Amino acid sequence: MSTRPLSTGGVPRIAPIRRERARARTSDRVYDELVSAIRNLRIPPGASLSETDLSAQLEVSRTPLREAIARLVDNGLVSVVPQVGTRVERIRLQDVEEARFVREALELAAFAAACERPDRDVNTMRILITEQERCHASHDLSAFFAADEAMHQQIFVLSGHSGIWTMMQPIKLQLDRLRRLSLPEPDMLRELIDEHTAIVDSLEVGDIEGGQTLLRAHVNRVRRYGPMLREQHPDYFAD
Repeated sequence: MSTRPLSTGGVPRIAPIRRERARARTSDRVYDELVSAIRNLRIPPGASLSETDLSAQLEVSRTPLREAIARLVDNGLVSVVPQVGTRVERIRLQDVEEARFVREALELAAFAAACERPDRDVNTMRILITEQERCHASHDLSAFFAADEAMHQQIFVLSGHSGIWTMMQPIKLQLDRLRRLSLPEPDMLRELIDEHTAIVDSLEVGDIEGGQTLLRAHVNRVRRYGPMLREQHPDYFAD
């Protein structure tokens, strides 16, 4: 199994930083792009980061790049070792488990709150499941992961607490890397789509207990495939 996180020649696939968002600091945009690349395994766990290469690819100077890397270090995604260099941190299953714990508690609560709102509308979630079906058919793993994230975000939107989803993002970065790594597994996408459909069905009819049971099992699937992925990709894991 291969996630093909790097492009030809081993150069991470990251996008140049454009200057369209005039109000956003360049270092913030660099940080967002690097976080996205690490979360989606375009830059894999354990990869070395060269300031020269990154500066050229992102089309930015060294100063905003160094500011962004410092933030990545603070968030535990990157480490800087004197006389060795800068590397993306490997996945720690303990960090994954802690993120899963937080996500489960908050998402179950959001699901219950969404069910209690009479104005809930799951149409956007249905559209995202259709997009997941398209991604499954074309084996577009990156787009599937984005549609998966967007669907879960809708639970928080419908609950009236969309800000919690934003708050969760730094917490669940390690969890997201493991989830992304799992997608090439045989039958994984089909299982996820079927689970998503059942969760949305429960939300639509306001079945709190049934939906939370489905959602809990869905969130906890990482406990099953985490050790398996560590065995298959030992270089990606720190423990």
